Amino acid sequence: MAKFSLFRLGRFLRSIFVPAASIIGFSCLLTYIFVLYQPTLGPGSIQQIGWQAWDVIREYGGQVSGSATSMPSETLEEPGIGPIPDGVDWWNVTTGMENVDSASLPLDVWDPLMQHDTGLSEIHITECAIDPWFVPSIAADLCYPSTTKEEDALKGKWVRVEHNLKEQATLKSLNVYYRRTRRHDIPLVTDIQILPDKATPSPFSSSWKKVAHSINPGGEKRFLWYKTDKAWRDMTDAERRNDIITEIDVLFGSDDPWYGFEKVDWAAFDGSSRLEPVWLTFRKGVKPPPRAPPLHFSRDGKFKIMQIADLHYSVSVGSCRDTDIKPCTASDNLTTTLLGRMLDAEKPDLVVFTGDQLNGQGTSWDSQSVLAKFSKAVTQRGIPWAAVFGNHDDEDGLSRQEQIRYMQGLPYSLVEPGPKDIHGVGNYVLKVKSADASKTHLLTLYFLDSGAYYSSIFDWIGIYTDEYDYIRQDQIDWFLQESASIDAIERPFTPDSAKDIGDIWARQAADQILPGSKRLAKPNALMFFHIPLAESYSAADVDSKTGRPLDVGIHDLEEPGAAKRQDGFFHKGLLQALESDHRAGGRAPEVKVVANGHCHLTENCRRVKGVWLCFGGGGSYSGYGRVGFDRRFRIYDISDYGETIRTYKRTENDEIVDDMILAGRGAPSPYEGVA
Repeated sequence: MAKFSLFRLGRFLRSIFVPAASIIGFSCLLTYIFVLYQPTLGPGSIQQIGWQAWDVIREYGGQVSGSATSMPSETLEEPGIGPIPDGVDWWNVTTGMENVDSASLPLDVWDPLMQHDTGLSEIHITECAIDPWFVPSIAADLCYPSTTKEEDALKGKWVRVEHNLKEQATLKSLNVYYRRTRRHDIPLVTDIQILPDKATPSPFSSSWKKVAHSINPGGEKRFLWYKTDKAWRDMTDAERRNDIITEIDVLFGSDDPWYGFEKVDWAAFDGSSRLEPVWLTFRKGVKPPPRAPPLHFSRDGKFKIMQIADLHYSVSVGSCRDTDIKPCTASDNLTTTLLGRMLDAEKPDLVVFTGDQLNGQGTSWDSQSVLAKFSKAVTQRGIPWAAVFGNHDDEDGLSRQEQIRYMQGLPYSLVEPGPKDIHGVGNYVLKVKSADASKTHLLTLYFLDSGAYYSSIFDWIGIYTDEYDYIRQDQIDWFLQESASIDAIERPFTPDSAKDIGDIWARQAADQILPGSKRLAKPNALMFFHIPLAESYSAADVDSKTGRPLDVGIHDLEEPGAAKRQDGFFHKGLLQALESDHRAGGRAPEVKVVANGHCHLTENCRRVKGVWLCFGGGGSYSGYGRVGFDRRFRIYDISDYGETIRTYKRTENDEIVDDMILAGRGAPSPYEGVA
């Protein structure tokens, strides 16, 4: 009996051994791949060796126009431009692009923002059962084209263009790969074409090479051809600058490619009723984006800002919402055309995008393709611009950190990532200076990230809240620190003034400050962020002259858009940052205006405890609205060298609405209550 029982036990153990071992082994494999395997590059990652360069190159952290860390405001000044010739405005002296040593750029990293002058030697297309993005640690073995050490040494390592051509259709991946080389004896790619099956480039020569795998992610076969007819040493200087293809990218949708890139003549995929077209794009030579000049007042003391709120652009051309325009198709393109008309009418010195540039909600899944078009109307006119994030911008695609890096790579961008040790991305300060040689700081512009949605512990189990985020305590502390670092100036400002104001405090008394008199105070400031404060819906100040509430514009057409939670930014931040600490200066706040987006049907300006809280109103046909409620854009027209702040809205029908003075001559009496 005992033997029989032991036999049955042994047979049972043997029967479960194989499946149990398989399950345990597979679990261990998954644990190793996704948890335990953390490849360490070691000290070599700090000083990479460039392929065929035989040089030590510096670590690549991304080629952007600004610093990635926050510094005190005074260290963010424009770099010195040396002596300025007589009769030349200080802001018109060319500083030139930052010199980039191309030998220091890594050859084995795909990044369309890197300004390579190094050409490509070979192109390949590989289809893989899984997207390498999901498991990058094993992608090289499973998905990359085959190679040898000798080929890597001659032509360079394979580099993957990270956009999956099949991203819209399947979990499989279809990626373009290329090699990049610094060798002078290897023929380089100078032309790319996409052609149907059995077609050949015309005129055809032996320098044209056909990629074996079709580039079309769906439908008829289309093949990529590339031309490699000359090596670096055989080219003229003009050919090296203008003919060598230095980067390849992918564009989803029907809009323009990234700055400096051009489309291949024929699409890789034409698109369908539910899928967007797919284009291969390329850059020839080095095409760095033009940089914005330093912000400055005109010589007669004027500076104009246009606020553009809630574009809600998508990878597609967009779908019209809540408008009586008929027919209304391609809402993103219609909005861009409207923006161009508004910009031509107003001619602003600065444009500020106040969040929700991207629609999110599953429609902006390729953030780079959307970022390439949202500021197009502004950059084509050479207007400097800044931006903050809204709650929808990073719902799909790239993170805020990645998006802001791409935004810095667009023409005339003044966007900065801000400090890494506080909440949000894109907390930064810009200064507008005088036109005279003194370059006096006359206006401060604060930009804050008001977040997206409040995160809780339930997020870990897949239960998400639709509660809006808010400005956190560390952002309040940062704002107060930045405000405290701003020096007082003699106000009102007089251009080219050389008066001695060293003893102005001794001469100034409480009963001596009159309108138009000189005083020491910080410059006026405006602040931009997306989600409004709860105080935007508080009781308005009352005009002491008319007895009417200081609340101008349309509101109450939609539910309040403020976050339910607050850290007290209005009282602990805005009301504590005063334009002057001197007892004679009263308690006038430094920030005169807060400009928000978020609420498309709200476009009023309401003064609360001396601070104007203003909405931009919806300006896009791609965002929600209401039939009969015109799309509109808020203008801030600053004059008298920063002393006077005027605002109004320009509608899609070119009407000027609610023209009013917020600060300076002609403004309502200052707030005299308790802060």
